[in-house]
Amino acid sequence: MNGPIDKWDMHPKHFWLRGEQPEQKVQYDEEIDMWHVYGYPEVMETLSDTKTFSSAVASRFLPPEQAAVAFDGNLTQVDPPDHRKLRELVGKTFTLKMVAGLEQRIATLTHELLDEIEGDGFDLAEGLAYPLPVIVICDMLGLPREDREQLKEWTDQSLMASTQLTTKAGDGAQEESLDTQAEAAMELGFYLLEAVTDRRRRPREDLFSKLIAAEVDGERLTDRQIVNFGNLLISAGHITTTMLLGNSILCLDAFPDANEQVRKDRSLVPTMLEESLRFLSPLAAGYRVATRDVELGGVTVPEGDVLETWFSAANRDDRVFKDPYTFDPTRNPNPHLAFGRGVHFCLGAPLARLEGRIAMNILFDRYPNLRIDPRETPKFLGSPEFTGVWQLPIRVD
Repeated sequence: MNGPIDKWDMHPKHFWLRGEQPEQKVQYDEEIDMWHVYGYPEVMETLSDTKTFSSAVASRFLPPEQAAVAFDGNLTQVDPPDHRKLRELVGKTFTLKMVAGLEQRIATLTHELLDEIEGDGFDLAEGLAYPLPVIVICDMLGLPREDREQLKEWTDQSLMASTQLTTKAGDGAQEESLDTQAEAAMELGFYLLEAVTDRRRRPREDLFSKLIAAEVDGERLTDRQIVNFGNLLISAGHITTTMLLGNSILCLDAFPDANEQVRKDRSLVPTMLEESLRFLSPLAAGYRVATRDVELGGVTVPEGDVLETWFSAANRDDRVFKDPYTFDPTRNPNPHLAFGRGVHFCLGAPLARLEGRIAMNILFDRYPNLRIDPRETPKFLGSPEFTGVWQLPIRVD
């Protein structure tokens, strides 16, 4: 049903990508001492009920003092009402109007990156899908573009170290993984702090300067909060767009009729991107912790237990999506959870959608015969939390 996607080496935990549906939508995993949530209504409940399912889970995997420093200002780790204040402060600068104003710059940058590519074959991830969003974010934050390789090194270091999390004590592999990620985040944090300190002395017309000036109810963001938001924007922001572009090419290659349909009718590009987000969700999973004993999916989750909510599995739930294993670029409505839902809906979703729409249209314009290189195999990310590629060799002859 998935075409060539069936044979690609995706993460073994992602059984829903192989056409499998679990009967029990909420399951306890003794090996990692956490609950898996696979069903759409069940995932929706964990996202909607912030009082019962808290996002502040970092302290379950890190010492509380370390988590408090590393995630202060990280929107993904804060519950209401503090989340509302933090999101309002960030939202005063990261606006839809600001994102919309980037359209021409993104188009120009996409053409520039593709102009640098020679020959009839190249790695789409290396040539476009990675550098496009990270350059856009560098420009937004006022960071030098020449630093993007260093930024890539830090984010790649964290991604490569990412493994299946567990709440069991004494897991050596997890401790090593988290130490590696913490080291990369710390180095990136020191780098960003220098930029924030500079903006306090000499404000500019960039996002860091606007974050420093933002005020809600007499409150302002601290340096640590600004740095941690910048860290989140660089890490999560560029990864989402990188994977969205790569995953869209994977889907269109696997479903040639859909590819032809979208090429003939470009008005379908936005809905095709939404279907790509559903079919191969870049952020495969998130975490919540139960604040009380709660019944979910017919089972009781005890207070204090951690749930791994699988957005990518929920997006294949046949109770919500007709023919969930068919890639349909006209699917409407398409209430996928790739960007989350509720108060934690991804702040960067409009930017990812804009970059995806512009880049895909330009790829269609420039390469009528773009396809995955049949002589090579895409290289997928090793972390179960993501669905995407490290390398995507394509042919454009």
